[in-house]
Amino acid sequence: MKIKAKSPVKTVAAAAAAVKAKPAKPVAKKVAPKTQRVTFSVHAEAGSKVFIAGSFNNWDPTAKAMVDKNGDGLYAATLSLAPGAHQYKFVIDGTWCADPECADWVQNDHGTLNSVKHVG
Repeated sequence: MKIKAKSPVKTVAAAAAAVKAKPAKPVAKKVAPKTQRVTFSVHAEAGSKVFIAGSFNNWDPTAKAMVDKNGDGLYAATLSLAPGAHQYKFVIDGTWCADPECADWVQNDHGTLNSVKHVG
């Protein structure tokens, strides 16, 4: 009595050739992120209304609220910014303020200073 195989048996050499014949998968290139997360922080009196406004949000004084998570007066906000220079100010209880911790600033059209954050 002969037993018939359902599929032909491959030899070791044929199996090795089949493995080598597989096309290589293309390697995905890692692309640098288009934006970078940047955290801004400022000290203000606890309970204040603090926002950040700048070239990244068309200088809208209420677009991005900053949060005092611990109630200690340290307000923070994280934004996704494209590479480049971004001018900004904090708005604390309606008063526009340059970042006291930022050494890079430029004079604006109103005769006051804007802080500058360089990304990338």
